[in-house]
Amino acid sequence: MIIMELSTDVDAVVGNIGKLPSEVFSETCHEILLHLQGKTSAVDLVENCNKFQRAGVNLDWKSAQDVIRLLSFHFRSAAKSKLTADHLITRLGEASSKWTKPALQVVHQLWTENASFVQAHQEAQAMASIGQLVDIQWKLGMAVSSDTCRSLNSPYISVLMKIADTSGEITYKSFEMTVLQFKVCHNYF
Repeated sequence: MIIMELSTDVDAVVGNIGKLPSEVFSETCHEILLHLQGKTSAVDLVENCNKFQRAGVNLDWKSAQDVIRLLSFHFRSAAKSKLTADHLITRLGEASSKWTKPALQVVHQLWTENASFVQAHQEAQAMASIGQLVDIQWKLGMAVSSDTCRSLNSPYISVLMKIADTSGEITYKSFEMTVLQFKVCHNYF
């Protein structure tokens, strides 16, 4: 059996899922499934946290993140093991006794509708395990001192990339380059 690493225990996370109205829980599951099918670049934690609060369930961002991670883990695991909806529900029940019947019904319905798409995408992604560029920002600056620029007062480009890794986590990578390096890099895009 696969063990999930969470900073809180699974029963507490499942308890938080049980507090969500079925419609909100369904929307969150659907968003996760769309991400796992490669149709969205990431699951928006801030939007989901706000959605939970608008529905009257006040979860901090860490608790909302744990909900998303737990669901993503189980959907990803079910896809890897090619589980049917019934087997997924059984596995969820084995992991925690705190699941509510409405939550399990939502999972069952959505997994029945989306399992084959998630499985296909997860198999393709396993062959090419790379992240996805979500956003890139750059700005031109003037170097006052630098290890790579030959003289002071040389222009440089500062780049910030927003990347969604294969699990949906967003990371930021930043670096600087000379204008010449940027022109060479730009030719590849």
